[in-house]
Amino acid sequence: MLRPNKPDRNLALELIRVTEAAAIAAARWAGRGDKNAADGAAVDAMRFVLGAVPMDGIVVIGEGEKDEAPMLYNGENIGNGSPPAVDIAVDPVDGTTLTAKGLPGAMSVIALAERGTMFDPGPSYYMKKIAVGPRGRGAIDINASVADNLTELAKRLKKSIHELGVVVLDRPRHDELVGEIRDAGARVISITDGDVAGAVATAWPNSGADCLMGIGGTPEGVIAAAALKGLGGEIQGILHARNEEERLRAEELGYSFDTVLTTDHLVASDNCFFSATAITDGEFLRGVRFTDFGATTQSLVVRSRSGTVRTIETFHRHDKLQEFTTGL
Repeated sequence: MLRPNKPDRNLALELIRVTEAAAIAAARWAGRGDKNAADGAAVDAMRFVLGAVPMDGIVVIGEGEKDEAPMLYNGENIGNGSPPAVDIAVDPVDGTTLTAKGLPGAMSVIALAERGTMFDPGPSYYMKKIAVGPRGRGAIDINASVADNLTELAKRLKKSIHELGVVVLDRPRHDELVGEIRDAGARVISITDGDVAGAVATAWPNSGADCLMGIGGTPEGVIAAAALKGLGGEIQGILHARNEEERLRAEELGYSFDTVLTTDHLVASDNCFFSATAITDGEFLRGVRFTDFGATTQSLVVRSRSGTVRTIETFHRHDKLQEFTTGL
């Protein structure tokens, strides 16, 4: 029998309202060149809808510390206060630059798990990552060479290594990594932002992405872990310090830069939830469309305990949109 404080109902179906609201609010700023405005609109909408969700939530991964983020800050209590007690990770806009420029791949995402089961990045903002979908699970080792990982993954997927697609953030720090991937014979799928979407793509049929590699955000790694748990994939990470000061601060708090963080380290619960709504068109979801009726959204909803993965298209009436997009 489940304990009363466990999330024993499919909260993901309630969380979808949260990501839909944030995506629609951000989409009104898509292509307008102001990523801060897009993010701010999404935060406002997400916080408004989250307040009514029946749960006792604490933001483990949010918009930053309280002094810097008036809403959805780390440590903030979210929900109406009733059970279950849960950890929450939010990214109102995964891909703020993509949204501002009107480019593909931006999403609004949220993840939820039982209280105390989400990894808290603390001051460790970045991590080296490798992620694969369900068919590649068990074939990767973040401490192995790029060539060895891709060779093993190709065997597991029964593909030629030349057919593998590897998602990498387009950053100068990845120049050497890109060279190693190409030398191994695989194809690089370069993205400018949005490595949550990149990790999820590895588990999505016909996305063309077989693996994600490189250094990206630690918070995004935790959110991706919640998604991949439900999708059957795997992620591994090692914390990466941008400078010596950041390393020393993290080590003083007990963080290790040698430990391999597995999917279960990042999200220990086997009953976690993930919801994503596309802001702009992506590999597996269509972005927000504004119509005479109001707006349409497409979302991905995942629950790890049941292994259910849903794609949902929703139609939103104009008059209801105003409830969470006032002033836009």
